[in-house]
Amino acid sequence: MSASELPYSEPVRLHRIGAGVKRTLTPDAAAIRRIIKALDLASLDLFEADVELVPTAAGWSLTGRLRARLAQTCGITLEPLPLEIDDRFSVQLAEPVEEDSEEIVITLEDESPDVVEDGQIDLGQYVVEQLALRLDPFPRKPGAEFVQPPEPAEISPFAVLKGLRSSDEG
Repeated sequence: MSASELPYSEPVRLHRIGAGVKRTLTPDAAAIRRIIKALDLASLDLFEADVELVPTAAGWSLTGRLRARLAQTCGITLEPLPLEIDDRFSVQLAEPVEEDSEEIVITLEDESPDVVEDGQIDLGQYVVEQLALRLDPFPRKPGAEFVQPPEPAEISPFAVLKGLRSSDEG
């Protein structure tokens, strides 16, 4: 996926990190519209992140504080549900490790770092991901309940004949 296809992209080349990089990320109006569409939000009035990217012995550490004021859409009433987020995050990153084995081991408790691709770390992509992780996957207004509509009566040829027969008898 190219940077133009991402909702928000702020790449940092690895050779520019040096002792560390600090940035405040605030997407422009076009990026906000792409984020709203990508995350299926009703609105996004504030989205800002203070991030710090520093080298570590194993790669890099991306830490930050995410602030957002948004609205999701209730899956039942379709009303906007306001949400405010002010949360810290931390992501560990490392360069890809070339292994001789073709076997891939995946565990549910995988604490392995994210793999850096193309010699850069996209800070914008990480803050959008952190926002997505804090959203309710099934937003629902308090007290809203889904009521299953009644199943339509099955219309079979025999039910139609039975209806005709009972009307003829009357």
